[in-house]
Amino acid sequence: MGILVFFFFLLFFPFALIFRLRKTQKTKKINPPPSPPGLPLIGNMHQFDGAKPYEGLRKLSNKYGPLMLLKLGKRQVLVISSAKMAKQALKTHDLVFSGRPPLVVMQKVSYNGKDITFSTYGDYWREMKKLSVIHLFTQKRVQQFRPILDDGISSMIKEISNLASSSQVVNLTSMATNLASTYICRIAFGKKFNKEDQERKRFDPILREHQLIYAEFFVTDYLPSLSWIDKIMGKFARLDNNVKELSSFFQELIDDHLDPNRPETMKNDILDLLIQMKEDKTSSFDFTWDHIKAVLTDVFVAGTDTSSALIIWAMTTLMQNPSAMKKVQAEIRDVFDKKGGQWDEVLQELPYFDAVIKETIRLYPPTPVNLPRETIGSCNIDGWDIEPNTMVIFNAWAIARDPESWPNPDSFIPERFLNSSIDIKGNDFELIPFGAGRRQCPGMALGLSTTRVTLANLLYSFDWKLPSGVKIADIDTDAFPGATMHKRNPLYLMATKYA
Repeated sequence: MGILVFFFFLLFFPFALIFRLRKTQKTKKINPPPSPPGLPLIGNMHQFDGAKPYEGLRKLSNKYGPLMLLKLGKRQVLVISSAKMAKQALKTHDLVFSGRPPLVVMQKVSYNGKDITFSTYGDYWREMKKLSVIHLFTQKRVQQFRPILDDGISSMIKEISNLASSSQVVNLTSMATNLASTYICRIAFGKKFNKEDQERKRFDPILREHQLIYAEFFVTDYLPSLSWIDKIMGKFARLDNNVKELSSFFQELIDDHLDPNRPETMKNDILDLLIQMKEDKTSSFDFTWDHIKAVLTDVFVAGTDTSSALIIWAMTTLMQNPSAMKKVQAEIRDVFDKKGGQWDEVLQELPYFDAVIKETIRLYPPTPVNLPRETIGSCNIDGWDIEPNTMVIFNAWAIARDPESWPNPDSFIPERFLNSSIDIKGNDFELIPFGAGRRQCPGMALGLSTTRVTLANLLYSFDWKLPSGVKIADIDTDAFPGATMHKRNPLYLMATKYA
């Protein structure tokens, strides 16, 4: 009898042990990050400010910590609001944080993840990333586009000079936006869309609507059973219509590029390169027209939004700080005169000017809330357990105004960067306006180059003052809702040609 019991034990003990281990694993206690108390069904949705999420999320993070977990309907959302936490996520656990959540707008505007920005992490994304790094946004290609940018800046300077000579007010917001759109149209399509052209008048409203749609809050993303709310509010129809209009516009440009007798200006632009890739079949997947349209969407949103927004914020903060304006203009003009007007050389020797740009980006990051990510695995950050399929928001705006990293964080102090090694390229987590790691914005070099060259020309060419009756205290810094932080109200200034 004892022998039978012994053999029975040997036979069933391993199974009992496996069962016990599995049960223990299933019941292992998860230690999630702190969360604000939520309501039934909606969780913390009532605490989420869709218009200015970066401000609302910072208020919550000040109370619940720099690593905070929200429950938005059925979706778990991790909010990261400090450099320390961002470094652990984007450096130590970068692979885990490399996914993208399948949000309604992201899927639609990217033609179901066929672009670079919103595609799912994996082999396809790696190939698309390679496309952007090797072919689209290299430093060499940015330099290749430089004469086109210089031509656009020259036209803008001439237009401002005409206004200055007749003492008319300059709508600098309109000028910067027009320059960015014209520049991107030329490098992407080989067409010079002047603001009075019919094609330009048709395209600008489509692009502006596209930018606004990025900021729309779709209930469907968080409570799929209530998708009817988005439907009756017309959000689906609005999104579908915008994507359809943009797709139609792109298709017309594609047809123009397929014409063997097309103008020389349409050769070797970005669209021409993408068409060549499709015809050569060099990729490991079927590169379709939808892929091309998706990439063009990335180029336009990143190319026009970032530079125009930064130029206006920089001019706004400089007008609020006359001493900084005087100092940066003196630096630019002094170096310009010494270098004989060679801008490529001038731009290499402007430390205070670069500090002004960094400080502007710190206060007004192009994407104050980085594009959302999603965890593709589990990890532990600072003792808190992060589960797979968690949507992740990096509050770049809050990180850049964290008093632990930045003394007097809400003040414009370019000097803070003069003796600092902190840069904006994703290696210093106190400042991540373009993200960091695998998912860093691929168009960063193009956007920054456009900003630096344009802003330097504006500061060199003119002395600036506020319109009659407007005081420094009257300058507003209210931001317009959208994925990119744009100044809500146009910046109007008076220009005097620099002698």
